[in-house]
Amino acid sequence: MSTKHNRITEDIKRAVSDIIGRQVKDPRLGMVSITDVELSRDLSLAKIFFSVLGDEQAVQNSLAGLNNAKGFIRTELARRVKIRHTPEIAFVYDESLERGARINALLRELGTQPDTDGGEDL
Repeated sequence: MSTKHNRITEDIKRAVSDIIGRQVKDPRLGMVSITDVELSRDLSLAKIFFSVLGDEQAVQNSLAGLNNAKGFIRTELARRVKIRHTPEIAFVYDESLERGARINALLRELGTQPDTDGGEDL
């Protein structure tokens, strides 16, 4: 992708993260973190990936809250990111962190993963 496309993607990620953290006041939103943004080539759609601390219910509540605030988030995004047309936004739960933690736990169980705490085994 071009430098311009990458810059816009990063600007959207930073802006949405700030909007959710500071301006969206929905009690359904827990500890939501924006992990990535995929912007279509024509800049018409932004898939915004998020992670949240908690169980499946916390994920569903956060997704409902984000979808409910989608219009507000897009309006604020239009004010912050200077592009001709603000892309439609779609929120997608990012399972990669959860999957990575599960893989690390399995590797530790098998004894193939070195301890990451820096201590020596006796």
